[in-house]
Amino acid sequence: MRLIALLFFCLGSIVAWAQADIVSELTRKKPGEGTVVLHQDARLKALLQADAPVAAEGEARVAKIAGFRVQVYAGNNSRQARNEANLMASKVNTAFPELQVYTHFVNPRWLCQVGDFRSIEEADVVMRKLKATGEFKEVSIVRAQINIPY
Repeated sequence: MRLIALLFFCLGSIVAWAQADIVSELTRKKPGEGTVVLHQDARLKALLQADAPVAAEGEARVAKIAGFRVQVYAGNNSRQARNEANLMASKVNTAFPELQVYTHFVNPRWLCQVGDFRSIEEADVVMRKLKATGEFKEVSIVRAQINIPY
């Protein structure tokens, strides 16, 4: 048991001792090896050393994953279809303000989709609620890239 603990301690210290970025690792002088000279813009080194961008205050970070949405409208490529898609979106927002509504154009038609669901069962619950209102006739579940806040 002590041997395993010592092994993990040694591996952890080696990882902590390793270089933090590729530029300093490449340019470090090592005995018996050649010298590497990098000619690069200083902004590139700054980008490599920078942390990942952090979301601004009040701005949600989202991950895009495969999931499901409930489609309440699918029209054609016309101005009237766009207006109908926006009308459906406002109806959903009024009836279900907690749901996220997406109205967008996917060639050759306008779509109005609701929600970000990881499973088809979650989407089915909302689809049944939408159908029960009587306002939405063309309701179906579709696969989509969904937004999951983290």
